[in-house]
Amino acid sequence: MSWLRTAFGALLFTTNTLIHVPPLLLVAVVKAILPLRPIRRVCDWLLTAIAASWIGVNTTMLRWFTQTRFVFDIEAQLRPDGHYLVMANHQTWVDIPVLQAALNRRVPLLRFFLKSQLFWVPLLGLAWWALDFPFMKRYSRQQLEKRPELAGRDIAATRRACAKFMHIPVSVMNFVEGTRFTPAKHEQQVSPFANLLKPKAGGIAFVLDAMGRALHSILDVTIVYPDGRPTMADLFGNRVREVRVNIRERAIPAELLGGDYQNDPVFRERVQSWLNGLWVEKDELITQLRAA
Repeated sequence: MSWLRTAFGALLFTTNTLIHVPPLLLVAVVKAILPLRPIRRVCDWLLTAIAASWIGVNTTMLRWFTQTRFVFDIEAQLRPDGHYLVMANHQTWVDIPVLQAALNRRVPLLRFFLKSQLFWVPLLGLAWWALDFPFMKRYSRQQLEKRPELAGRDIAATRRACAKFMHIPVSVMNFVEGTRFTPAKHEQQVSPFANLLKPKAGGIAFVLDAMGRALHSILDVTIVYPDGRPTMADLFGNRVREVRVNIRERAIPAELLGGDYQNDPVFRERVQSWLNGLWVEKDELITQLRAA
């Protein structure tokens, strides 16, 4: 029965995607071929409304179709018209529907920085493109050593993506660890944190530099699965007993604005030190939530 439930759940989510993606793409095409400001504003509103409906139906299906208990502890004044930088720990693909369930319609639509290869995911890649999700190319250390100019391309792409968000309500999402947590990665990094990988400050610094004071605050999200890291099959198969999510709103320190992360080592150390301090708190919170 578990595999049957998983297959049926996947079918429901696929059907919901097939219903919502075509109108999403239609509005995106209109926005592209008629780039007049009043039309773009209407299109942006329609795109956000369609995406919120898509996410809302997915969340409703999860609540009806599974017995997963979602515990949300929100220590923030959330605004649907705000400008947020959202940070979270990352363990599994399940993090994404969990974040959407916690924040949909409470804050502006979450926009993720995605690997460029994800553009080719059937239907979803086009949907992310229509919603102006920024696609980023990842370069290995060896590639950057041979061609240092490639690092500048990611920075330029970040600036272009953030420029689109300056004048619309937005929640820019960043999984600060840069990858999903696994015990193997944790051991390989020799991470000083019990429950987390080392945070990467570059993405945070570039978003703060590009959007500056247009951001209202930071939403610091901590996701905990008391029974261990689940897969999407576990979620659809009703094998996730509980999910705990803590959301804390944090002011953006003034000393993190206006610096040059790439070329100023003092500023870079300042950003990294601030982020490491947050990660110490998050690590302790995860331990507390697991023990609760």
